[in-house]
Amino acid sequence: MLEAAKTLLLVLSALFPIVNPLGGSPVFLARTTSYPGDARRTLAQKVAWNSFFILVGSYFIGSYILEFFGISLPVVQVGGGLIVISTGWTLLKQGADERRELDQSMQPQDLYGQAFYPLTLPLTVGPGSISVAITLGANAARHHPIHVLSMAVALVASAMIAASVYFCYAFADRLARVLGTTGMSVLLRLSSFLLVCIGVQIVWNGASSLLGSLPMNGR
Repeated sequence: MLEAAKTLLLVLSALFPIVNPLGGSPVFLARTTSYPGDARRTLAQKVAWNSFFILVGSYFIGSYILEFFGISLPVVQVGGGLIVISTGWTLLKQGADERRELDQSMQPQDLYGQAFYPLTLPLTVGPGSISVAITLGANAARHHPIHVLSMAVALVASAMIAASVYFCYAFADRLARVLGTTGMSVLLRLSSFLLVCIGVQIVWNGASSLLGSLPMNGR
């Protein structure tokens, strides 16, 4: 049980700050601001389920998929980081009027079509979360090739993160009422800027690994 508790804390402490559902809630609300609460909660549920399956899939089979296609983690970080930068930059440049016009021109079915991209990937579970989950899963498989308890703990940790995503997104409007229009605008701008910074950091991590793998001159 002690080993299971350590694994649970390790997975949560590694993934929760990167997923950061509280920080993503203003972005989620900005894309769904003109929709009723029940539609927003349904969408939040879809995003939470998508996040759960991506985290579980990355943890258990992510390293095998990358190995099959010959893709390295640094390449995933660079490609995914560029998507995160693009998304954050777009949100940072958009004004309130532009977001309102975008929301009003969309139908509910279009909104649900965003559940996977971009609301789940890369806004909620991005390349950083995926790379960390793949690394954790690879390390766990190396130490415990078949260990039912550790696998169950990984599932529980992923479910807890997905549940936090649902509650933060489904009730993002209540946070908006507490902060007010100005407070939410500031929080959205800050979240968008941090999203750009996170994307740059992810790209840098991947690029540094790729550059470090190049053969040195004269060798």
